[in-house]
Amino acid sequence: FYVPGLERLPTYEWKPTPSTCPVPPPRTPTMTNGRKRQIDEYSPCVVKRQRLDSSSHPVISSALIRAPPPRRDQGVAGSSRSSFADFDRAYPSPRSHPHPQVPAVPESSNSLQAYAKDKLSGQMVELFEVCQQQSSDLARKETCRTRLQQDIQHVYAVARLYLTGSSMNGLGCRSSDADLCLVLKGNKRHDPIQVLSVLQKLFRSLSYVERTQLIRAKVPILRFREKGSDLEFDLNINNTVGIRNTFLLRSYAYADLRIRPMILVVKKWARHNQINDASKGTLSSYTLVLMVLHYLQSLNDPVLPSLQRDYPECFDPFMDIDMVPEGPKHVPPYISRNQSSLGELLLGFLKYYATDFRWDKQVISVREATALPKNNSQVWRNKYICVEEPFERNNVARAVHEKIKFDAIKAQFVEV
Repeated sequence: FYVPGLERLPTYEWKPTPSTCPVPPPRTPTMTNGRKRQIDEYSPCVVKRQRLDSSSHPVISSALIRAPPPRRDQGVAGSSRSSFADFDRAYPSPRSHPHPQVPAVPESSNSLQAYAKDKLSGQMVELFEVCQQQSSDLARKETCRTRLQQDIQHVYAVARLYLTGSSMNGLGCRSSDADLCLVLKGNKRHDPIQVLSVLQKLFRSLSYVERTQLIRAKVPILRFREKGSDLEFDLNINNTVGIRNTFLLRSYAYADLRIRPMILVVKKWARHNQINDASKGTLSSYTLVLMVLHYLQSLNDPVLPSLQRDYPECFDPFMDIDMVPEGPKHVPPYISRNQSSLGELLLGFLKYYATDFRWDKQVISVREATALPKNNSQVWRNKYICVEEPFERNNVARAVHEKIKFDAIKAQFVEV
């Protein structure tokens, strides 16, 4: 968010600081037949169990899973203002900065504890602390992005490479892979498969990249790894809506201290209950994030507003793509009157989709901060779950096309 005087700060240049206690690299899913293998979050090497009051919330209790023990230098997430101050100084403009630059992880603060007075909330904070992406994780991804952009520009001189998705929007875990979008401007229309084939050949000559794999999906990607590590990347061509929604979600993620832990726990719960895999006909992580944001917007005292509705000039879907990272910097802080604890919000989220939301008659719209009536347009007709993409306005939940999968998803909300 906007911080007075920030425009007077010198250009930020990220430099790694020496660490006496380095963070080990995160585990990343291995590839099987062109798909990421689901992370085994229950493996013997993961040693800490997060427990909830099983007598009160048995389903949630089993979903908050083992996580690595917290590091001594790791603190609770900081305020939205401090995190955006760091972000404003640090986000790289791919066009102009040769050095790696990353948005810092929010500075340590105990203010999140104000929303963790009960046992469930405290355990949500604890799980968030040990699972959230660390600054060292993001720095590795950004360093690789910078090197890749420099090498790609030997082939495509005007190319700009953006880090997108959960790594950049503030909602990533330590195990999150990295999404990249290569933007090629100009009058010439670029065939994604042809460009990715050229990049695959280039990447095979790079000393720091290995295991390149061209995946011909609806949005074709080039998947590869940083050599000598498990850090995996997915690179697409000109899928610029991913850049736009990355910075929209980042604005929501840091609008309130409760957003990031809430979303992380919901994704862990959904993954545990096997309803977080669009390739298997259930919910994508992006869909789950929008469902959480919608719930938080729908409360009598909303935790979140609609940023697109209130600040349309900051999230203009036609804004030049190089200016998209600048938009959120002009959004003033949002102070919610809602002081519910994390646990209260989590249980309210589950109850909302179990009893209040009308799956057959309503469309989730974060853009409008409401549930829109479902009409008979092709986008929504005969769809079990309708969740509007905030920019393209299509259905991000279209992967749920079997009634048996839809019933399984609804059952998880009802069982709590």
